[in-house]
Amino acid sequence: MSDIANVELPKHQTGLSVGIIMDGNGRWAASRGLPRFEGHRRGVEALRAAVRAAPDLGVRYLTLYSFSLENWSRPKREVLDLMGLLKRFIRNDLAELHKSNVQIKVIGEPDGLSADILALLAEAQDLTRNNSRLTLVIAFNYGSRQEIVGAVQAIARRALAGEIDPKAIDVDMISRALQTATVPDPDFIIRTSGEQRLSNFLLWQAAYAEFIFLPIHWPDFDQAAFTAAISEFNRRDRRFGGLVRAVEPDLSAKTAS
Repeated sequence: MSDIANVELPKHQTGLSVGIIMDGNGRWAASRGLPRFEGHRRGVEALRAAVRAAPDLGVRYLTLYSFSLENWSRPKREVLDLMGLLKRFIRNDLAELHKSNVQIKVIGEPDGLSADILALLAEAQDLTRNNSRLTLVIAFNYGSRQEIVGAVQAIARRALAGEIDPKAIDVDMISRALQTATVPDPDFIIRTSGEQRLSNFLLWQAAYAEFIFLPIHWPDFDQAAFTAAISEFNRRDRRFGGLVRAVEPDLSAKTAS
């Protein structure tokens, strides 16, 4: 706990909104001569550790990129393994997450998912919907471009029905039509494994996010790495298109003349 104790926590009342692209499970396993499944299994352990540490680090919303729409192109055996790990995680961890006051929210496309997975995801959301310590957003079978297309289509249908004037469509309306409408845009996004791209993750929401790219693979992401990422974010000067924040002069050392 000493690492967490030494971190300067966020000052804004609602807490941080953080996104994580959990990358590098397969490479972690390959570097150790292990099957890819073992990398994914160890990745779930890192996920558990991140969720447990998040509230004490000032994180109020944690969005995890767990399975992308593009991941269907992986070998069938690996896809089945990933689906199995998701089911195991929910079955084994749901009670603890609920007890820890964690709310689970799932974003992504239901198409293509089996009935048992859809039932588990629905159960997790229903059981935890009133929890408030941490909102854990699981981006599963998710793609940001597809999410934006869906939002635009929904708005277009309302316009065709005469419910809204197309001239009234603005940034806020599109944001409210996204699956993340109830989740603040990420303050920063972490990606492990050294890759430096978003890979179709929260493209709209990340417009003003800070990015922290870590050279470690996801199974090695631990409390110390999360703590270091929080500290790095706290050193950033977020200007949102404005000027560099002015630094007030320190007059404490001056004495009266």
